[in-house]
Amino acid sequence: MSTFLARIRAHQHSTGAATEHSEQIGQSCGGHSTKIHLAVDSGGLPIFFELSEGQRHDITYAENLVEKLDEVNTVIADKGYDSEPFRCFVRQKGGRTVIAKRNYGKDIDKSSMDRCLYRYRHLVENAFARIKQYRSISTRYDKLERNYASMVSLAFMLMWLPMYC
Repeated sequence: MSTFLARIRAHQHSTGAATEHSEQIGQSCGGHSTKIHLAVDSGGLPIFFELSEGQRHDITYAENLVEKLDEVNTVIADKGYDSEPFRCFVRQKGGRTVIAKRNYGKDIDKSSMDRCLYRYRHLVENAFARIKQYRSISTRYDKLERNYASMVSLAFMLMWLPMYC
């Protein structure tokens, strides 16, 4: 399983829905945005995703992504998911992690990570490249989270469709 996220810029008119439901649109220095946290299988097909506000940190959704999986063998993620408690959580689930360590101004041991396996992180990036071809996803027009999540789900279903035809 690989995990990654994409930050989607929200359209200027997508905020301000007149309901109490969540919009999952965050305000940051760069403007309004939404993050998609995604887990894919070893073939690059999406398994599970979650939406969050653009200013939320990635690690807050990492454990939930792993919880939703049936089996955990190897978790490949970028530096945004670098956390020792998360690594311990994956080990308790019976898996191993391949996550680049953050530098924090120190010299880090470059041999502490399997670089060959880390290259498979591109599978998640490829999944995002495919769904960003849909205009309603790449520029978020939907005001509510449920509508936007439905469009993302539809795009991911279209990725799975050739497997069944």
